[in-house]
Amino acid sequence: MVNAVSVSEKSTLVKFDIEAASPEEADLLAQLDPQRLPGHVAVIMDGNGRWAGKRHLPRVAGHQAGVESVRSTVETCARLHIPALTLYAFSAENWKRPQQEVGFLMRLLRHYLRAELDTLNRNNIRLQSIGRQKDLPATVREDLEWARAATSGNTGMILTLALNYGARAELVDAVRSIVADARQGGLELEQIDEKLIQSRLYTANLPDPDLLIRTSGEMRVSNFLLWQIAYAEFWVTPVLWPDFRRPELLQALVEYQKRDRRFGGLNGDAVRA
Repeated sequence: MVNAVSVSEKSTLVKFDIEAASPEEADLLAQLDPQRLPGHVAVIMDGNGRWAGKRHLPRVAGHQAGVESVRSTVETCARLHIPALTLYAFSAENWKRPQQEVGFLMRLLRHYLRAELDTLNRNNIRLQSIGRQKDLPATVREDLEWARAATSGNTGMILTLALNYGARAELVDAVRSIVADARQGGLELEQIDEKLIQSRLYTANLPDPDLLIRTSGEMRVSNFLLWQIAYAEFWVTPVLWPDFRRPELLQALVEYQKRDRRFGGLNGDAVRA
C-alpha cells in the first residue's frame, strides 16, 4: 500500500490525506495538482437500476449497492480537501417511481445518515440538503435536521444532498422570494440582477460547481443545478453508479485539470469565478 502520495508544486511538497490502494490510484494521485482541484464537484448518480437489471436483481439492490460509491466518493473528496460536494440523491421527478421503491429510498437515506455520521465527523464534513424539503416524509426531515446539527461545527468539506430537488422548482422558488420582497416594497426592479437571483437559490452558500460528473453514460443534466452549472466542466463516464469508486473519481479530476477554462474569455484570461 502506498501512503499519502506526494505531489510537488513549485518546489513545495504537498501531501494528500489519502492512501492509494492500488498502483492505478497511486498513478492518478501523482498526476493531480493540489492547487488546481475543483472548488465544488457535483455528481448525478445514475445507473443503479441498470446495474441491478444486469444482475437479475430488483432495482432496490442497485440503490443499496450505490451506498458504497457514495461513501467512497464523499471520503475521497474530503481527504483531497475539495471544499464542496453535491450529490443528486432524489429528484422531484423520482416520486413517479413505484411507491415501494420510493419508500425503500427514503429508508435507505435514513440508514445512511445514521450509519455515516461518525465518518462525516471524523472527516470534518458538514452536511446540508437542498430541495423542497417540506414534501419529504417527516421522519426523513427529522433525521436530516439531526445530522445537520450533529455536523454543524465541522469546518471541512460541505456535503450537500439534493433531495426532492429540481432546478426549475429552485428557480421558481427564487422568483417567488424576489416577488414577495417586491410586493412588500423592499425591492426595486433595477435591483434584480444575477447576484440577487444567486442569493435566493438553495445553493446560495456554495460556489458554483467547477466539475459536473454523470455516471452511466447518459448525456443530459436531468434538471440538476441548471443555473449553477453555466460554466461547469462536464465529465461523463459509462460506469454505472454502484461501480463508481475512487479510480473513476480520480480520473475525472485528472481530466478536469486538463481542461482550458476560459469562462468566455481568451486563452490565459480565465480566472476561477
